[in-house]
Amino acid sequence: MTTQSKQPDFTALAEQLTTAVLLLDSDLMLRYFNTACCAVMGLGEKRLTAQYFPGLFQHIDIKASHLTAALSSKQGFSVSDVQAVLLDGRHLLLDIYLTVSEQPANHLLLELRQVDQQRKISMESLQQHQHLAARELIRGLAHEIKNPLGGLRGAAQLLEESLDEEQKEYTQLIIAQADRLRNLVDRLLGPYRPPQKVTTNLHQVIEQVLQLALMDNPAKARFSRDYDPSIPDFSFDPELIEQALLNIVRNAQQVLADNGAICLQSRILHQHTLNGKRYKLVAFIKVIDNGPGIPAEIKDTLFYPMVSGKAGGTGLGLSIAQTLIHQHGGWIDCDSWPGQTEFTLYLPISDTEE
Repeated sequence: MTTQSKQPDFTALAEQLTTAVLLLDSDLMLRYFNTACCAVMGLGEKRLTAQYFPGLFQHIDIKASHLTAALSSKQGFSVSDVQAVLLDGRHLLLDIYLTVSEQPANHLLLELRQVDQQRKISMESLQQHQHLAARELIRGLAHEIKNPLGGLRGAAQLLEESLDEEQKEYTQLIIAQADRLRNLVDRLLGPYRPPQKVTTNLHQVIEQVLQLALMDNPAKARFSRDYDPSIPDFSFDPELIEQALLNIVRNAQQVLADNGAICLQSRILHQHTLNGKRYKLVAFIKVIDNGPGIPAEIKDTLFYPMVSGKAGGTGLGLSIAQTLIHQHGGWIDCDSWPGQTEFTLYLPISDTEE
């Protein structure tokens, strides 16, 4: 005689998982969620019970139509690096696994695995190496261009001395174009001096940038402040940080429609990793705008020289800003979706890494 083994209880198993597990009915309403789901979503049981799943987010890359299509075709799927923004403004990066449930029928079983921190550290390291490699390539090319350019300009000046006034028009054109190319190359090379660090208040620099932005504000962007007064004075080069921050604020102003909004925010982080090093204290400045968002095709190369999402843009502002912040041991990160873009400038406060 054989004994039939008892089937394990699904909900009991799901409660032991550290990843969020959700069960949706055909109307995409939550019919079950485990405790880990409350932690990931930052909501209690009452706020989650019988809620419309897409309505739990300000933005999520997975649309309701994707879920209903999976239900209709009875085909599950998995998607990595899904960007989601919760109702409280918190950002999540998720790996999502979807299965069409047979019992109960016409239900979707979702597993949401939060991968923010691991992916952020690995992407930061990859972007750092790519940025440094791109900078070295640009510097090498720029120097190779400058050398013959100087000779070309000098030859045009010598030739000009033996020409009449009518012919000098052509040598002057050569000289003007050589100067234009030299200026472009100088911008590609970017700032070359090391940071002149002094102990300074970060908010004084942000206020200076705000004043400069308000003086040249053709779209009449509305600015707001959200500062953390607990950030102590620390050592950095105020001129270079001002330039980096102003480049990013100017970019935001240029993409906003009339009366768009820009928020300048500051916060402090404890035990934060930057460029593979762990610091006791890190300050960050966040520039938040409600513009159209960054085109998906340039998100991964946003900080490369000559990459721009604006018509007529040179693509140098963000590359130079990243270089300036990197000279301080910091990093610039970006999150963007339609209707909101956030650039975050991280700066280590303490010189001692853990």
